[in-house]
Amino acid sequence: MRVLLALLGLLGVLALAGCGGSDEATQTSSTSSGDTGCEQVEAPAPREESHEAPTEPLDSGTTYTLVFDTSCGSFTVTLDTEAAPNTTASLVALAEHGYFDDTIFHRVVPGFVIQGGDPTQTGGGGPGYSTVDAPPPNAAYTKGVVAMAKTQAEPAGTAGSQFFVVTGADAGLSADYAIVGEVTEGMDTVERIDALGVGDGPPSQPVVIESVTVGKS
Repeated sequence: MRVLLALLGLLGVLALAGCGGSDEATQTSSTSSGDTGCEQVEAPAPREESHEAPTEPLDSGTTYTLVFDTSCGSFTVTLDTEAAPNTTASLVALAEHGYFDDTIFHRVVPGFVIQGGDPTQTGGGGPGYSTVDAPPPNAAYTKGVVAMAKTQAEPAGTAGSQFFVVTGADAGLSADYAIVGEVTEGMDTVERIDALGVGDGPPSQPVVIESVTVGKS
């Protein structure tokens, strides 16, 4: 399944959630690239995973973060559990299962978004279930906002595992995509990943999410 996001005027399509995949490639090198500030790495092997949606909500008195360690550095997303209780619970559960470890940013559109969360590396993978947290009509997809992907046919706020981080001042998207939080540390890492974009597709070199760690405070 290919996923579409409407973009003002120019880009038109964002490949997001679904399912599919193959079984090849390995992660190897860890040589630093002086030009990009990112390590030169190979993409990890594609894989398929299915999980069950969590049934327990997150603790309302706890602040949850996701720390992404990538081949371009680290960044931290502070989750908005009030705006997207179902989807943030899902992201925490998936991260604790290692779902996002050794995956790639399969789509980097410079000045728009960086997109990941698909172990199949196809732009069509997902965890085998979906959640729904409809965003408010005035939802704004501005720089640093983290939101979830969905197909055009799905209701507003439907999400699987694929997420995107907005890298432009304003992505100009309609209020269709569940907003799960924002980048609160490491925006320079996000910008390094964004700088590897060469159009509407994969970046100029693989960007690997080595691990995602859940923080609680």
